[in-house]
Amino acid sequence: MRTDYFIIFFSIIFIVSCGKNTDNSIEKNISESELVEVETYGLGKAWLSEYGFYEGDLKQLKPVENVHPYEINSPLFSDYASKKRFIYLPEGKSVSYVNNGVLDFPVGTILIKNFYYEKIKGSSTPKVIETRLLIRYENEWKPLTYIWKEDQSDAFLEIVGSRKPVQFISEDGSLLDIKYSIPDLNQCQNCHNKNEVLTPIGPTAGQLNKYVINDGKKVNQLALLARKGVVSGMPGMDNIPRVAQWDNPGHYSIDQRARAYLDMNCGHCHNPQGSAKTSGLYLTLDELDDHKIGINKKPVAAGKASGNLLYDIVKGKPEESIIVFRMDSEKPEIMMPELGRSLIHKEGVELIREWIKKMDE
Repeated sequence: MRTDYFIIFFSIIFIVSCGKNTDNSIEKNISESELVEVETYGLGKAWLSEYGFYEGDLKQLKPVENVHPYEINSPLFSDYASKKRFIYLPEGKSVSYVNNGVLDFPVGTILIKNFYYEKIKGSSTPKVIETRLLIRYENEWKPLTYIWKEDQSDAFLEIVGSRKPVQFISEDGSLLDIKYSIPDLNQCQNCHNKNEVLTPIGPTAGQLNKYVINDGKKVNQLALLARKGVVSGMPGMDNIPRVAQWDNPGHYSIDQRARAYLDMNCGHCHNPQGSAKTSGLYLTLDELDDHKIGINKKPVAAGKASGNLLYDIVKGKPEESIIVFRMDSEKPEIMMPELGRSLIHKEGVELIREWIKKMDE
């Protein structure tokens, strides 16, 4: 079934790519889609509104009864885009708790992630850019991506990805002008690959174990989801792991924050089952071997991408560490992560730089 799905996708890529050779032509396609019928190739619904996830004005993302919002402790960096996440559950179903790894979602579940910017040049309201879905079938998950129309009235299915010009105001008040990258299905598969099976990344017990505001009160999110019947089989709260918030130095050590950051931004590929497994560099939270984390580890390939540096991490010397060199680059042939960003995450780079600098203290 999975093979059929991606055979269809690669066939579409071949057909569509014949007419999409430049960034300009891709952007033209986005504009045209405001007017023409969307081709679904039988992979999903043409328009996001057809799923019925939200009520009222679609861009407000107000969920209906069986669509449940959730947050995670340390999210993936995506060119400073904010995200609103939801779980759609089939009626009468619940999510089974798993202590280590992604929770066990029932067939029919849809994980929904909306990417948006709070402040857009020339707009007084937030702007949603894309919505990604992961749909749980009997033996697999399938990804779909929807791109929002300029008037924010709906979002259309896009199989082959795109790049969209976005001008947004950053937290320090500066205007950033980027070509926001929307992934194709193959890129979704690359990041969500675990032993050649597409798997969700974010909704683990440790990531969901955080305090959120609900009806004006601060509550533990997992406890709330359990009370609502969304999550079943939970142990006592003292036995549930928690992933550190990478940007919360008041509650977590720099080691906890750096490892959480690397886990979410790099660990989905850099693990023994991921698409970067042959690198031998494993950046998940459960990796305890210093050498596999990168300390005094030589890369499997040297040269330009490594900046002619010798080791992934050199204790006390971030300027000699390949991991910092690649995070601090915007060049496609060098930068890491290689997908999902066009900007350098300055705050993330600084965190990893400080973490390495303090390793010898």
